[in-house]
Amino acid sequence: MTRRIVFSLLLTVLLPAVFLVEAQQAKVSSVGVIHQGGPYKAVVDGLRDGLRQLGYEEGKHIVLEIRDAKSDLKLVEETARIFERERVNLIYAVTTSVATAVKNVTSQIPIVFSVGSDPVASGLVQSFGKPGGRLTGVQYSTTDLTGKRLEILKEILPKLSRVVTFYNPNNRMAMEAATLARDAARQFGVHVIERHVTSVEELRQGLGALKAREADAYFYISDGMVMSQAQLVIDMATSKRLPTMFSEQSLVAMGGLASYGQNFHEIGRLSAKYVQKVLTGTPPGDLRVETVDKFELVMNLKTAKQIGLTIPPNVLARADKVIR
Repeated sequence: MTRRIVFSLLLTVLLPAVFLVEAQQAKVSSVGVIHQGGPYKAVVDGLRDGLRQLGYEEGKHIVLEIRDAKSDLKLVEETARIFERERVNLIYAVTTSVATAVKNVTSQIPIVFSVGSDPVASGLVQSFGKPGGRLTGVQYSTTDLTGKRLEILKEILPKLSRVVTFYNPNNRMAMEAATLARDAARQFGVHVIERHVTSVEELRQGLGALKAREADAYFYISDGMVMSQAQLVIDMATSKRLPTMFSEQSLVAMGGLASYGQNFHEIGRLSAKYVQKVLTGTPPGDLRVETVDKFELVMNLKTAKQIGLTIPPNVLARADKVIR
């Protein structure tokens, strides 16, 4: 009789604990992901891989509600509002413009970002070490490398005298990059032909109107909308036999000539640990923003051959990756 009583007491104590653990294990977290399409999909793929490495199985432990805003910031805002109404556990925002829009139209939901500009200067966080508020994440340099990318392009094309670029003048980061490009261009004796576009349609029209000999190369200036349409830019440049310089290496795999910057897939993978920490209860404001400072030079010899360009051997030898 005593044993039965003890056993019953143990069951009374232990069973609720077992059920609690099982309930916690069965809980599925929901993450709303907003990006602008094009090469930014590589960031999302990296996030998926990073979460998988951390033990999160999609559908079992986590659900990613992925939305491609197609460079439409009004759609970003609408999507963010829907995510907050649906009470997803977290929003993952790709690019500064998306993170800013999400922050502005939501009030409670935590946000993890991957951005190419200074999140303090952009008003996303109070500081790198102590973000405060609802946001944190990964920052990688895009704008800061503008001058270096132009220098490398000049080494690839020693006779370079004119580069054309398209960007949205309403994008603060793009305007900063344009200023840096002009400063570097004066140093290297290059003229920057700046074309302002505020929509995908304007970009499409501008690319179509570009004359074959109007510039010696296409030079990317940090702009999320233009980046999302990278394939359109690459196809135009190839048809006009224009060398291209980008900031992200997946664009070289898509047919661009060269890039100098980070790997979007790796940016997404690094972001996964922030998603994990926020989902397990750590306030975003307590998580230091991580800065990625590994840069890679990538070149595409197939594209060089297609546009009739020979890359100087000394420049090619410095490339971290070469697509042949």
